[in-house]
Amino acid sequence: MGTTTVNISAAQVKELRDKTGAPMMDCKQALAEAKGDLEQAIVVLRKKGMASAAKKATRVATEGSVASYIHAGGKIGVLVEVNCESDFVARTDDFKSLVHDIAMHVAASDPKFIRKEDVTPEAYEREKEIYRAQAAATGKPPQVVEKIVEGKMSKFYEEVCLYEQPFIKEQTITVAQLIAGKVGKLGENIAVRRFARFKVGEAGETIALSKPAESKPE
Repeated sequence: MGTTTVNISAAQVKELRDKTGAPMMDCKQALAEAKGDLEQAIVVLRKKGMASAAKKATRVATEGSVASYIHAGGKIGVLVEVNCESDFVARTDDFKSLVHDIAMHVAASDPKFIRKEDVTPEAYEREKEIYRAQAAATGKPPQVVEKIVEGKMSKFYEEVCLYEQPFIKEQTITVAQLIAGKVGKLGENIAVRRFARFKVGEAGETIALSKPAESKPE
């Protein structure tokens, strides 16, 4: 049995690199794996980025940067801290751009937590009970009600957790995937540590702090 060899041009590699920011060799390998299909190659790189991010997630990240973002008109303001492993990476344009994009996303999407793990038991149970009561009111059997609740809780995470939200500038990826792409490119663990969001006229503010990541098998 023979294997089909796909000729990958330098122009294809450059186009994929421009779109993703991934290293040249990674782009070439992804295009070969995707048999020259650019969109599929992007998917391949994202999967590798997520895998790379998962491997690095327990490494200590105590460097980084704090950035602010003020929405047009000065009605919404955000402060965000994003951590990496070295001051060298913290000073790169790629990292600075990521921190800015995350601050802008928080201003636009108003997440309440950073990751799923950061959702408090109280908030989780409160939402679950609301969804359960709504589903039960339809008269459906208990097992169907629980399936409905599971589906709604997945949507709940997407609505309130920063990492689960579609990235405001590119809705086809989540914020977690955005960060994973930078992890793959910069070679360091990167994590959002905390953020605060203020809106003129609101009585309170949103302040989110991420729990330390725990080392556990995938």
